Amino acid sequence: MQKLSIVIPAYNERATVEALLRRVAAAPIPGGLEREILIVDDGSGDGTGELLKELEQTGDPAFRLVEHPHNRGKGAALRTGFEQVTGDVVLVQDADLEYDPRDYPTLLQPILDGEADVVYGSRFLGGPHRVLFFWHYVGNRFLTTLSNMFTDLNLSDMETCYKVFRAEVLRGMTLCSDRFGIEPELTAKVAKTRARIYEVPISYHGRTYAEGKKIGWRDGFAAIWAILRYNLLS
Repeated sequence: MQKLSIVIPAYNERATVEALLRRVAAAPIPGGLEREILIVDDGSGDGTGELLKELEQTGDPAFRLVEHPHNRGKGAALRTGFEQVTGDVVLVQDADLEYDPRDYPTLLQPILDGEADVVYGSRFLGGPHRVLFFWHYVGNRFLTTLSNMFTDLNLSDMETCYKVFRAEVLRGMTLCSDRFGIEPELTAKVAKTRARIYEVPISYHGRTYAEGKKIGWRDGFAAIWAILRYNLLS
């Protein structure tokens, strides 16, 4: 039986992480896959780590917890998670409630059918989504277009959280990013492997800054640098 490893980076998500874990544990998994859930607490200061320790002890839901003593960023948390997983397929899941685990069958099917090595879940292919920030949309499309110009891919959503990999694809890459630059880095390095990449539509329930959204304009400039760095300098 193949195993699906779900990697969840978490930073200051006490308000959502328990509900998210329960959704991940209950999400439909096609093809009889065994499920492994690994969450990396990235030095949270709001009690996320303490809550996760309590939940881990109860085993309801079942997951493994890895802790960073200090906040290092989403990329560092993902790199830690990728090193720890044991599955044949690896799926990235944010710890907020913006991305819905009920989309797992759609995300996994191209890999299970033997058609893809990597699958991106796109927020811009017609799935239901909460209507929010116009300039975030513009920024996402700009970054995706810039990335596509260097990778020669035709992705619609490079910055999406939902990325699924055959484990051997991840094992063949050396990742460096600590923060949100992990998204363009993953895309640049996947493109260089010549892996078969699919995109599928997903639902998206974006949140406002008052609700806990963290990414800002500085991360956009950092993403531009990451696109240039990982496509031209590495």
